[in-house]
Amino acid sequence: MVLFFTGTGNSGYVAKKVAKTIGDEAVDLFDRIKNKDFSPVESDKPFVIAAPTYSWRIPHILEEYLEKAPLEGNNKIYFLMTCGDDIGNAEKYLKKLCAKIGKEYMGCAYFRMPENYIAMFTAPNAEQASRIIAKQTEKIDAAAKVIASGKSFDKVKVDFIGKLKSGIVNTAFYALCVKSDKFYATDDCVACGKCEKLCPLSNITVADGKPVWGKNCTHCMACICKCPKEAIEYGKKSQGKNRYFID
Repeated sequence: MVLFFTGTGNSGYVAKKVAKTIGDEAVDLFDRIKNKDFSPVESDKPFVIAAPTYSWRIPHILEEYLEKAPLEGNNKIYFLMTCGDDIGNAEKYLKKLCAKIGKEYMGCAYFRMPENYIAMFTAPNAEQASRIIAKQTEKIDAAAKVIASGKSFDKVKVDFIGKLKSGIVNTAFYALCVKSDKFYATDDCVACGKCEKLCPLSNITVADGKPVWGKNCTHCMACICKCPKEAIEYGKKSQGKNRYFID
């Protein structure tokens, strides 16, 4: 079973492609995470977890979900991570997670997909995004074949900088950067409520015709990138930037 968490669609895209190739089902964890549904998930086939890279590790909210929701049946688990560049030393923390939940770690494959973190970086336009995704097709197919064979992924090479990224930098990123106080809606907002529905942490409510952000944010960028009117900004950092998402 391929389980995925996605903000703007990259991880969902990879999960569905892999699931189709190996003849398995792709299950979106959005509702389970949003509703704090930690009921058991059962699969006779190896579990495959597809996730975005948040500061060189899987998102904390996904890690917390996997710690609480029993994965029953098959004991093997693979990871697929999407990123803008690399995943640093993410494997170290994935191994710790697997040890904690009693699963056999089968490795992690990662894929360089279009950037979506417009709170800090610039997302590509539609044409550029299509080219980036196309370049990953062969690697996605290769990862699916490894999973189908029952073999482990090759170990991801990591240097000292990669270790710092997934360690102290990740800690600092969540403490200093993952905040929602800079999000706001412009006058283009039509109060459609889509951002409220898209938030995996129920951190957005529409009040008096405008979305209001609480303090429980994971910076998935779903609200800002999927707004149909591009009416959401993140301070001045997102102004004039492309919005990116893939269904």
